[in-house]
Amino acid sequence: MSAKWEMTGKSTGELTFEISKEKIQEGLDLAFKRVKKNLNVPGFRKGKVPRRIFNQMYGEEALYEDALNAVLPDVYEAALTEAGVVNDVVGQPQITPVSMDKDAAWEMKAEIATKPEVKLGDYKGLEVPKQDRRVLVKDVNADLDQKREQNAELVLKEKGKAADGDTVVIDYKGTVDDVAFDGGTADNYSLVLGSNSFIPGFEDQLVGHKAGEDVDVVVTFPADYHAADLAGKEAHFATTIHEIKTKELPKLDDDFAKDIDDSVETLDELKAKIKDQLKAQKTEAADDAVQELAIAKAVENATIAEIPSVMIDEEVDSQLRQYLGGMQRQGINPQMYYQMTGTTEEDLKKQIAVTAADRVKTNLVLEAIVKAEGIVATPEEMEKEIKELTKEYQMDEKVVRQTLTDEMLGHDIAVRKAIEEITSSAKEAAKKAPAKKSADKTEDKED
Repeated sequence: MSAKWEMTGKSTGELTFEISKEKIQEGLDLAFKRVKKNLNVPGFRKGKVPRRIFNQMYGEEALYEDALNAVLPDVYEAALTEAGVVNDVVGQPQITPVSMDKDAAWEMKAEIATKPEVKLGDYKGLEVPKQDRRVLVKDVNADLDQKREQNAELVLKEKGKAADGDTVVIDYKGTVDDVAFDGGTADNYSLVLGSNSFIPGFEDQLVGHKAGEDVDVVVTFPADYHAADLAGKEAHFATTIHEIKTKELPKLDDDFAKDIDDSVETLDELKAKIKDQLKAQKTEAADDAVQELAIAKAVENATIAEIPSVMIDEEVDSQLRQYLGGMQRQGINPQMYYQMTGTTEEDLKKQIAVTAADRVKTNLVLEAIVKAEGIVATPEEMEKEIKELTKEYQMDEKVVRQTLTDEMLGHDIAVRKAIEEITSSAKEAAKKAPAKKSADKTEDKED
């Protein structure tokens, strides 16, 4: 095969190549086998017309288009490999015949979009802001407070007035212009004051009242209220408070610690466990931040030629498939997702497209680092990857091996190694120390 490659732009090229006479004949044979099945020629049974008779009646040229379609994919791939650009092309080519003469090799021309040239800048030893991995006393206390809230009990407030955070049990009947409306009436409804679950102003007007009181709550429906006949109108709610319940938080002691975590015996042990958990969370978050910042800086330091729009389109489609695939693994099909969110596929594509160009740039830089560093995936790493994917997605190992090619596995592993190359050498620069406070608060100290 004779394949020639020429760049025609920053991210476009032209590939010319030939289809040999032998390959053409192979395509013609395949095309004739498909066509003759449906041929009705007088004197011959259906599908049994000889090739010679077909050529006399229709001409061999009648098979050219089908023959070309049959052999073009393999020939095109081989031409890319011969020209040394098989890993650089993106999207679908525009292939046009230059010549398709009888008894001669066919000449083709393909207009192709290519990955843009990437000139790497610094990507090792990059300086990023220092991340906070400390666990403060106030962090542990906040976690404990949250656990107490989660384990709080509602108790009857026999004396006193309703306050934010209390739960009131109420009857209410709503009217607009003295006429009741749908959904405006309820009995023995439990409402948490301050939850903002009712029309703005409703809950505020119950604060400060006692159980047994009747309250005339007056509110105005928002202008954008979902029921158009009520939007912007003033409503009166005749409301009776039956009960007021308040949260009773459990005492912060050893018994509380044992109640929420049977692996500890004392409050101090619980605090130590919480500290370890928060430390692990903060460390993971900090490491992720360092990685993200360092990669972003490596991309910023690189110079990238114009990115073909097809690369961004392919990235959007890829992210869309991954996102919807994740939804389906949770039992939510695309139609259900769009119905639940009130969106369309086009809406989701637009949302994904906002950061698609940045993701493409990042991928290009990482691939350039893989090439510059000569990073490759070992057979052992690829085997381990298959095992992990099998476990993660609970799929048969054979299915995973059939789905993922060695090239795909090797690419993903190599890119992760490039990320490690950037991240492991990154340096965290200490932030400028704030002005010294007159006194340190205990809760701000490291636990």
